[in-house]
Amino acid sequence: MARPLADEDEEKPLDPEVEKVRRKLVRFVAINLGLLFLALMVVIAALVYKARNAPPAAPPSTSDIQVPIGETVNGDIVLPVGARVISQSLSGNHLSIDAELPDGSRAIFVYDITERRIVGRFSIRNK
Repeated sequence: MARPLADEDEEKPLDPEVEKVRRKLVRFVAINLGLLFLALMVVIAALVYKARNAPPAAPPSTSDIQVPIGETVNGDIVLPVGARVISQSLSGNHLSIDAELPDGSRAIFVYDITERRIVGRFSIRNK
């Protein structure tokens, strides 16, 4: 393929009106990139500020049960006579027991393992 003429390799000057538009466009792009960079720096500064001023992580709860290796925790949970356990759920140091009582009603008992006592009783009723 033939090589273009040397005159065609050189860029011809732009029309003055087109040059004005090009300069405006370059200025617009530069301003927008500057604003974008500034916004990015603000976000990074906010993240660093939050990371430095974040409250320290809570230490492990001292109410957790400390059980030596090889031993088990024992205790008695006293429910009303004739109650039947339907289900149970453990959350931290609290054991939730869903029980059917002798009269056919149901109740939820909340047992605190660390204090070894029932700390709440919630009756379930239908309206």
